Amino acid sequence: MNYRVQPSAQVDETAEIGAGSSVWDLAQVREGARLGQGCVIGRGAYVGTGVRMGDNCKLQNYALVYEPAELGDGVFIGPAVVLTNDHNPRSVDPEGRQKRGGDWEAVGVTIADGASIGARSVCVAPVAVGRWSLVAAGAVVTKDVPDFALVAGVPARQIGWVGRAGVRLTEREGEPGVWECPQTGARYEEKDGVLTER
Repeated sequence: MNYRVQPSAQVDETAEIGAGSSVWDLAQVREGARLGQGCVIGRGAYVGTGVRMGDNCKLQNYALVYEPAELGDGVFIGPAVVLTNDHNPRSVDPEGRQKRGGDWEAVGVTIADGASIGARSVCVAPVAVGRWSLVAAGAVVTKDVPDFALVAGVPARQIGWVGRAGVRLTEREGEPGVWECPQTGARYEEKDGVLTER
């Protein structure tokens, strides 16, 4: 075994855990879930049946990732984040009978490479979060988030751009549509509401 699972964690025997990954105390990884290499699953986190995670992802303590979520490489999920999977949740059907697994259709959250979801945020499925974007702590994401977007609030709205370092970009003086990372100096170009790397 080339990964680490704490004794109090529950990892189903059909789950795939990549080399160098760690599953910490009281975490649960369900049937058929697949974690890439170098992933960290924090205390009390939940990874649902068949969830797919790329390499070097981090799920912080008590994050809940419900199937059929898909996470790209390098995704950060903050403490107590919830990725939902039912657009019309009900415990019972219209006749009052308790719903079972086959009584509803799961819809998922897709998070692209490098994106970060801040503490206690909720992503309401179905929704896609773009590459290297940043969802602020406590946000409720109800619509797709563009690549490199910084979103905040309830419901989440775009309030700026971030670069690969996660730092808010500043528009270059005298160069409309050109954005720069104050930490790395990397430059980005905005055209028609889409940000691309230069």
